[in-house]
Amino acid sequence: MAYMSQEGYDKMIAELRRLEGVERPKASAAIAEARDKGDLSENSEYDAAKEAQAHLEDKINQLKLAIQEAKIIDTSRLSTEQVQILTKVEMTNLTTNTKMTYTIVSENEANLREGKISIKTPIAQGLLGKKVGDEADITIPRGTIRLRIDKISLA
Repeated sequence: MAYMSQEGYDKMIAELRRLEGVERPKASAAIAEARDKGDLSENSEYDAAKEAQAHLEDKINQLKLAIQEAKIIDTSRLSTEQVQILTKVEMTNLTTNTKMTYTIVSENEANLREGKISIKTPIAQGLLGKKVGDEADITIPRGTIRLRIDKISLA
């Protein structure tokens, strides 16, 4: 089961519709076009088209499974008392004295460019349950960082 926002769920539904409605017909057309070019035993274009279709079908199936297992969180029931999924956390890296802001989201919604980190990342795991003013030593691949929670808000 994956907890996520309504927005994240809606994006997955839209992506599934796009893959099934646009990308799947394109893949089928590419296979048909390659098949029309003759001998399939030496037709690398056909093999590539079939492989692309297999990857697409795998992605569609993974998305369907994620949608099926999704549990939408009612954001009106969330609290800003402590760090949890779908909270936006403003913090200070006490080693470098730099400010950072992340929203903790499900794996499917993670997007570092948007400041959304997966709940499964070491930073998110180290922040869960912490309150404003708390400090956390978090082990990341490059070592250990010390973070101070400055503010918790709803995303």
